[in-house]
Amino acid sequence: MSLREPNTLAWHETLEIHELVAFQSVGLMKLKMSYRKIADVELRGIYESTIQGLTQNINELVQFYPSAPVSLPRNEQMNNDIAFYAADLLAFLKTSVRNYAVAITETATPAVRTVMASHLSRAVKAHERIFRYMYKNGLYPSYNLGQLLQNDLQLAQKALSMDY
Repeated sequence: MSLREPNTLAWHETLEIHELVAFQSVGLMKLKMSYRKIADVELRGIYESTIQGLTQNINELVQFYPSAPVSLPRNEQMNNDIAFYAADLLAFLKTSVRNYAVAITETATPAVRTVMASHLSRAVKAHERIFRYMYKNGLYPSYNLGQLLQNDLQLAQKALSMDY
């Protein structure tokens, strides 16, 4: 059996690229919104290099979108402010779930494990609430990969075009 290079991305790598583009686009927007508020020269330099790095990452990743295993729908604008705030909360809660899940495996004290398990459960419930809100409002079309990727491209374009 020979492995030939396919002309589309695999589904699983498409979804990983989606997660990275969405997360980094929201992060880039937050960094750009905060940049002017930073007076410390060294911290401002760290922000600037991080902004440049995220810009490069996003530009490199969106180049793979035309190779996704779906057709992308026409570009329809979504409410960017609501989408940004909802996506930011979704990313925060997803990260919280991951962090608590890992932290629990490092606990030795039963009381700490109990508290962390409670926090994890709360984070999962909050994640479900924001996901359902986004899905209901067309901000996270999780069952339509083409639209999901199109939304990513819009979010990435907004993040890349923002001044800082």
